[in-house]
Amino acid sequence: MNVVITGGAGYVGSVLVPHLLTRGYSVKVLDLFMYGNEVFRGLETHSRLVKVKMDIRDKAAVLRETKGADALLHLACISNDPSFDLDPALGKSINYDAFFNLLEAIRQNGIKRFVYASSSSVYGIKEKSDVLEEDSCEPLTDYSKYKMMCEDELRRAGLDDLCTWVILRPATVCGYGSRLRLDLTVNILTIHALVNRRIRVFGGSQRRPNLHIQDMAEVYQVLLEAPAEKIHRQVFNAGYQNLAVSAIADIVKQEVGQDCEIVVEPSDDPRSYHVNSDKIARVLGFKARHTIQDAVRGIAEAYQAGKIQNPLHNPLYFNIKRMKDIKLEQTVSHA
Repeated sequence: MNVVITGGAGYVGSVLVPHLLTRGYSVKVLDLFMYGNEVFRGLETHSRLVKVKMDIRDKAAVLRETKGADALLHLACISNDPSFDLDPALGKSINYDAFFNLLEAIRQNGIKRFVYASSSSVYGIKEKSDVLEEDSCEPLTDYSKYKMMCEDELRRAGLDDLCTWVILRPATVCGYGSRLRLDLTVNILTIHALVNRRIRVFGGSQRRPNLHIQDMAEVYQVLLEAPAEKIHRQVFNAGYQNLAVSAIADIVKQEVGQDCEIVVEPSDDPRSYHVNSDKIARVLGFKARHTIQDAVRGIAEAYQAGKIQNPLHNPLYFNIKRMKDIKLEQTVSHA
């Protein structure tokens, strides 16, 4: 299968692309490569990997580079609330406006399977203990609002007779990847424990759904291989451990060392939600296998092996810092 992945040189892509290559897929990555060209170190000459540096807002480039694709995985986006808020117009141009280029590529190039990476943040704050796919979406931020709007655009795009499409709402991903993010709950608590022997917890009672990055890669493979009738027009949550931030901090301390101090500070972030992932297990047989403990250990091992350089200050590990550095423009760079 020929798979095109937008944003494939990002955090999830850095694990997903090698995962698919080892399973026989041919993969083309469409990405700005704003986090460098070292993401796929060791795979530079792989016969089934093609890397294209391009902007998904460039419609001609999207149409050209998706020709011959059997499947399209859309991961590319400005990927968290602070980064989106840095330049809302830029965020909209990438997270929403560019989505129409992908829909047109499906039509023109006859792409038979489309997986849209939405977000569990579209649910907003829920009082219930288990948030299901059929529960209402009440996004709190522009980032999650445009994720939901793209879902709506996909539903009314008229692609049902052309393409099998599915919407995925992942939990917060954690664990080590060659393009590491240290602005995510488990990862940032772990790196602070390793570097400072001190874990700062803001609030602590807020619950966060988590999914190990290896399991995230497995989910995408499952969606690529599932029978069309099981996934078409469906929405799937994908998460594993739903824990309070304070409980995550306790896990980090247990794994990294009891000499780590946990400091609790006030927080004005009210988001707290518990994503239920029974549907993806029931319908597709997917069950996560990697724990938060595994994620902490993986980051600790990478840090101790010297794979994470200057972790608290290197902008390559923090989306918003990197965006400020490179001054990503609202205007499109045409390929």
